[in-house]
Parts: sequence; structure tokens; C-alpha cells
Amino acid sequence: MDKNWTEIIITVPVADGETAASVAQMTVPYGMYIEDYSDLEEAVEEIAHIDLIDEELVARDREHAKVHIYISPEENPAEAVSFIRERLTAEGVEHTVETQGVQEADWAFGWKKYYHPMKIGKRVVVCPTWEEYTAAEDEVVLRLDPGMAFGSGTHHTTQMCIRLLEETVFPGCKLLDMGCGSGILSLTALALGAEKAVGVDIDPLAAKISGENLALSGYVEPQFKAYHADLIKDKEIAETVGLGCYDLVAANIVADAIIALSGAIFAHLKPGGSLLSSGIIMPRLDEVTAALQAAGLEVRRRDEQGGWAAVWAVKPQ
Repeated sequence: MDKNWTEIIITVPVADGETAASVAQMTVPYGMYIEDYSDLEEAVEEIAHIDLIDEELVARDREHAKVHIYISPEENPAEAVSFIRERLTAEGVEHTVETQGVQEADWAFGWKKYYHPMKIGKRVVVCPTWEEYTAAEDEVVLRLDPGMAFGSGTHHTTQMCIRLLEETVFPGCKLLDMGCGSGILSLTALALGAEKAVGVDIDPLAAKISGENLALSGYVEPQFKAYHADLIKDKEIAETVGLGCYDLVAANIVADAIIALSGAIFAHLKPGGSLLSSGIIMPRLDEVTAALQAAGLEVRRRDEQGGWAAVWAVKPQ
């Protein structure tokens, strides 16, 4: 493998191998390989009709599967690691992630080198807290310390949502950020003139980091609050967050989560309010669109970038 490429190894229980492979496929659609030795003896006997197996193979872990993917030099491995962690956590899958032999936790010291100021859309510039940047007159600069939570602006899904926010945010509006990750979409909305943003994530780390990131830019309660919750199961928090009171809902998550949350999205939006959703791989776009329409939302536009899709839908007046 070329030294400029990054290998990421995801280890999960064998029963969760397909889920991990699906998440890996969403991260990089151009190839992977999977190690699964759970049925080694049976497979060797069936295929090769031999009883003797190399001792090294016999010693392999039978309880876990490993999914290997490779990140090209143009992509951001730190973002990929964060994406994988959040999606597997959302699925309730126990996992570890290694990259080039470095344990997942070590990213806390090494990921900064992958982040630099980046302009997205017409006005928004995402800038790490440790970088210097002089803004043009019409630019809005987001100071962000993404840490181990997904969402630094490099991923196609995040970029599409930011562009949609540029089109839909208006002074005084309120945003509900479902699956808030690093808080980048809430930060974008507030910087563009929103009055209030509320973040919700089933990952407690994401809820914590998003609160810290927004506080770095001066956005604290009542302008921003993050909840660690599942809006489908946690009915009390869903009511606390507020039903029927949001002008915008952002959901940069995965297709299955958007489908599952479609009813909750409708319930939290004001009449005339917009859903800005992404994290949808192209083969699932029609399925997500159908679910949103079945929930009562009207699809206004569907965008595509890098094999991913975003959907702008509106709750009827």
C-alpha cells in the first residue's frame, strides 16, 4: 500500500460483521476486505477437503471480524474514523478502530494535522481553532475543534447540509440538529443568523463535544443546548426539546435513522418548516424520499455529491 494511503481496521463481534461492512462502505465506496475466521474449519474442509490447517490460521480470533478499508491521500482519515465510530455507536455495535497500527484513542493526539481552513458554499469557512484565518467581508467563519466527533466539514454529507443552511436560515429562526456530532450544523445556523439551535445525539461524546464547540464561539444556553438522547425512545426529552416549534431540522445521519425519525422530524417542525437531511448513500435515496413523503413531508429538492445525497423537504402549511 502506498504510504500516502491510510488503512483503517474496524474490529467487531462476528455477528455484527455485516453492519460494520455497511458502515465501511458508506465511508469509502471503492473497496474493502473482511477477515472472518468464525467458520474456518468447516470452510477449509468443504473447499479444500483437508484436515490440517496452518497453525497461524488456527490461532486467529474466531469471535471477531475485521473490516479493512483504505483512505486515499485526498480524503481525511480522521473524519473517516469519527464517522465510523458514530455510526457503529448509533447501531449499538461494540467496536475498536485502528489506523496504521495506531489505536483509536491515539487520534486524540494526531488528528489535528488533517484539518485546515476550508470554504464551503458561498459564505461559510470552517477553521480549526489552532489555525489563523482572515475572513473576507461576506464570509462567516466557524471556529471548530472537532475532536473525536464526526463533522469537520470535509465530508460530502456535511458540505451539502451547510449549503442548504445557507439557503434556508433566516434571522430569528430555530434549528433542531438531529445527530449533532461536532455541532457544526448548529454552529453554522447560529453564525448565519438563527436565534436558537438544539443538538441531539445518541452518542454522549458527541453531545459533550458539540456543547464545547458552540461555547468556544460564545453560543451557550439559551442559544444552544445539546442533549444525549434518542428522540424516538425518549418521549420526555422529545417534549422537552419541543414539538412543532422548529423552523429547520438538520439530520446529517444515515438512511435508516432518517427513515426511523421521519415521524419525529414532522412532529418537531413548524408548518412550513424545512428538513435538511443527508448521510444518504445514493442507492437508498428513493427509499428515504418515500419515507419522508409517507410521514407527510413534501420533497423540495435532492442534491448529490460524491456518491451521497441530501434531501430538502418541507412540512406543509
